[in-house]
Amino acid sequence: MGKKNLRQMNLNQTGIICRVKANGELGRRLRDMGLIPGKEIKVQGRAPLNDPVSLRIMGFTLTLRNNEADHIEVEVQ
Repeated sequence: MGKKNLRQMNLNQTGIICRVKANGELGRRLRDMGLIPGKEIKVQGRAPLNDPVSLRIMGFTLTLRNNEADHIEVEVQ
């Protein structure tokens, strides 16, 4: 369908991670959490002010701040 930042995804929307645009410590930390290209991801929920975002990936729930989610590019399904 199209590529967008993880922050722009809607509730219950799924996609495939295309790339992690962060470098250095943040990039390593995001990859260590399982956010790697080719993995399916689903937006599971959002806090009242839309930050943070709750994700479902590889059978577990992960929560990211929006400034971290901006570094994840997703192919939306």
